[in-house]
Amino acid sequence: MNIGLALGSGSSRGWSHIGVIRALAELGITPTIVCGTSIGSLVGASYVANNLDKLETWARSLTRFETVRFLDITPLNGFVDTEKFHYFLNQYVAGDDSVIEQFDKQYAAVATDLETGREVWLQRGSVLEAVWSSISLPGLFPAIKHNEKWLVDGGLVNPVPVSVCRALGADIVIAVNLNGDIVGKHFQKENKAIKEDTGVVGKITDIVREYTSSVFSTAKEQDQPPGLFEAIAGSVNITQDRITRSRMAGDPPDIMLSPKLSHIGLLEFYRAAEAISEGKKCVQRMIPEIKHILQLA
Repeated sequence: MNIGLALGSGSSRGWSHIGVIRALAELGITPTIVCGTSIGSLVGASYVANNLDKLETWARSLTRFETVRFLDITPLNGFVDTEKFHYFLNQYVAGDDSVIEQFDKQYAAVATDLETGREVWLQRGSVLEAVWSSISLPGLFPAIKHNEKWLVDGGLVNPVPVSVCRALGADIVIAVNLNGDIVGKHFQKENKAIKEDTGVVGKITDIVREYTSSVFSTAKEQDQPPGLFEAIAGSVNITQDRITRSRMAGDPPDIMLSPKLSHIGLLEFYRAAEAISEGKKCVQRMIPEIKHILQLA
């Protein structure tokens, strides 16, 4: 039986994929097909490249300050420092010379063609190019050119790549949806967090908010527009939630795992321990159904 694992998009919530993979392994479940969108493509690539232990150790050690170091506050094409991100991928995902065909498991990453809006399945060639294309969220990363196409985040078209797993031959698809119950949650939380956060993240957010407020000046504080990060996070949440609902209705997985992660914001990658723990708990809550569908003892 070919088991496919569809790892969904969700930015920092994606660390929960690590917990899901660990918990499935404890049940003796090893997927032969791994497909990922955005952060799902990154964790999935690290997993099939046998680097998941290194990635988890690094993610758990990440702090707010380390997270901010990945950001460029004077961006031209995006807010992420691409040199630092490239080094991170080499250390914890795969090397520049790694190709998808060398993996023991089938792997694919989903990206979006910026010109046509079509989804692109990256199943061959450079691992890092596939991951980078799939994770290039507009506003944070620049678009990536691949085979004469400009590619951006796959979450814009296929947030949970169930269809890709089935196309690659999966008999049973286990999907991880990170987008349940997220619309509006990050926006409300971020407003509160901005007032409380006096650290480096708070200072950078204050700079962005001051800029947007200067462009759209208002008389009352409650009438001021949300900051740039808030607007990006809210927009991404809405888009991924609506598209996920539509895609799941048309092509539901055999097993749906939905970690409860609405309390974790778009860029809160330093909360890996919480996300990984919830990923494990999510699988544990579904053990009866998993055993029934997979006919496990």
